[in-house]
Amino acid sequence: MIRRVLFNLMAWTIVLAVAFPLFWMVVTSLKPQSELFRRPPTILPETLTFEHYWQLLVETNFLTYFQNSVVLSVATTVVVVSIATLGAYSIVRFKYWGRESLAFLVLFTYLLPSVVLIIPLYLMLVGLGLSNTILSLVIAYTTFALPYALWLLRSFMAGIPEDLESAALVDGASRMGAFRDVILPQLLPGIISTALFTFILSWNEYLYALVLVNSDNTRPLTTGVMNMLISSFNVEWSLLMAASVMMSVPLIIVFAFLQSYLTRGFGAGGVKG
Repeated sequence: MIRRVLFNLMAWTIVLAVAFPLFWMVVTSLKPQSELFRRPPTILPETLTFEHYWQLLVETNFLTYFQNSVVLSVATTVVVVSIATLGAYSIVRFKYWGRESLAFLVLFTYLLPSVVLIIPLYLMLVGLGLSNTILSLVIAYTTFALPYALWLLRSFMAGIPEDLESAALVDGASRMGAFRDVILPQLLPGIISTALFTFILSWNEYLYALVLVNSDNTRPLTTGVMNMLISSFNVEWSLLMAASVMMSVPLIIVFAFLQSYLTRGFGAGGVKG
């Protein structure tokens, strides 16, 4: 009984410690400017205000950055999931020389630090005339999201019995028909978890966005907010906290509805080869 109480106490202490920065972020975004730097600080705001949110939406480029992040994350997710699904199907179902070596080579690229690829990617995108565009970020994000997505879907694909597809082929279905009608429905949980992983990764990415785009029309939220609210001489803490809350909302909503798929995806990647 004592061990159980101590365990619960320790668990709740860890949960509260992890959640406190999020709580402080929300509270700070709702405090008026006069209360922001008061000593000692107030835990709860004496006066609630939404002026920082209003100022952010009306007087800044926040909505443009938000729209860029949505387009960028959705496009990257569609590209990565499409390529990873076909790639995983090829690696698991078809027999050809170098299949396993190819899979490990793809995983090896995931282990490379992102900073190593920035200069070659930047030169390649400039050569293609795609510099400073959202498409350039989609290509860059695909390079680091695709390897993990491929291995995640490979684990799910390996768990689908090959007999199901063979039965469909015997019944007269084409290879693509069997893939569409038999494999894809079985693979749906894996596709959803992979899409979630890719979307979160793209939404939060900072380094590539910082280097590859330098225009307000193409900046995503991560670099746009930092560029707008943080300088060498000043940090707009109230606006920064309000922006952080609004940046977190889409991820919280997506995670709240689809968290079981994400957990299942990480579990599948850990126990299957």
